[in-house]
Amino acid sequence: MGDARAYSSSSSSSSSSSSLFYNYPLISAVVAFALAQAIKFFTTWYKEKRWDVKQFVASGGMPSSHSATVTALAIAIGIQDGFGGPLFAISMILASVVMHDAFGIRLHAGKQAEVLNQIVCELPEEHPLAVTRPLRELLGHTPTQVVAGGFLGLFTAVVVHLIDVIAGRT
Repeated sequence: MGDARAYSSSSSSSSSSSSLFYNYPLISAVVAFALAQAIKFFTTWYKEKRWDVKQFVASGGMPSSHSATVTALAIAIGIQDGFGGPLFAISMILASVVMHDAFGIRLHAGKQAEVLNQIVCELPEEHPLAVTRPLRELLGHTPTQVVAGGFLGLFTAVVVHLIDVIAGRT
């Protein structure tokens, strides 16, 4: 009973003194996502020598915005609520599943889409599938892209925390 009251009083005091705009884990995750998408915009330009505005919302590419987002969220929760608590455990499991999916299932689905698109291109014009729209091929990430996203998320969570400390919110 004492534990429940302690948790209740600590959670109610933290929720009354904060708002959505000061939610450190949420801000860390959103900033990490935005940074990853912006970096993709510039890495696409560097590799292809063309500007592609779709990179601001596209999946796939370097770094993984999915990995950056869930890593920033997990690390921010760990910094804010402790690395031994249940919230951190939940967020780490979520991050692990998302990151595994990014370079596992989604990467292979993209490779399958590439093969299927090639098969469809080789169909005779009279075939009913010859006029289908190509499947998206860039769905997942290489392990390097996932790790880069993870490091970006870690870096973002720490920097946002330091900004909060300097601003006196922590």
